[in-house]
Amino acid sequence: MTDTARADGRTPDQLRPVTIERGWSRQAEGSALVSFGETRVLCTASFTNGVPRWMAGKGRGWVTAEYAMLPRSTNERMDRESVKGKVGGRTHEISRLVGRSLRAVVDMKALGENTIVLDCDVLQADGGTRTAAITGAYVALADALQWGKDRRFIAQKATPLTDSVSAVSVGIIDGTPMLDLAYVEDVRAETDMNVVVTGKGLFVEVQGTAEGAPFDRAELNSLLDLALGGTAELAAIQAAALAVGTDAPGA
Repeated sequence: MTDTARADGRTPDQLRPVTIERGWSRQAEGSALVSFGETRVLCTASFTNGVPRWMAGKGRGWVTAEYAMLPRSTNERMDRESVKGKVGGRTHEISRLVGRSLRAVVDMKALGENTIVLDCDVLQADGGTRTAAITGAYVALADALQWGKDRRFIAQKATPLTDSVSAVSVGIIDGTPMLDLAYVEDVRAETDMNVVVTGKGLFVEVQGTAEGAPFDRAELNSLLDLALGGTAELAAIQAAALAVGTDAPGA
């Protein structure tokens, strides 16, 4: 890898500073305020005893997610989609991505007939909002599951979580593969990719697009290697956050 300078002085294989403030919301059964550099996303997990009618009686639970950006999460104010009366395609896409990512590490049978909804609200956007949302939502989900076990909604011997999950962006800028793109990098990337990975290093989803010239197999391998290194770091940060006590309902 070359010594290509980045706007914030990071090396190509370096994450932005990442923090996870667990138990940020005192009302939610699980919550986490996650920061990837200047990107900040509030993730809350709401636990409901019961499932949608179409799932009732099957002995399985359900995990889903909703994603949204606040009006001033970007440089210029945007209208709320609820005011527009229509949820945009990007919002739908990311909501589904977050839900799929979390369901990949949940044993729905062990969850029992319970529902957890993850709300991921972007407070400030500087690139990587969907990857931050997935990473923070996992921590909120873990606390909500523990809340359910503590109140006997989930069987005490059940293990609903099968693994951790996190996500990171990677891209090629001026021919150099880079990890965890900030907005100024994302907008000029020749290739942009979001990668979702479990704690065991298994891929849940890879979303990659050549914005300029197509990328070859060697470049793809470099990007995936970067992503695996980044998500391994994120998994350690998640574990450290969950190891710290909190007074939130999900503690």
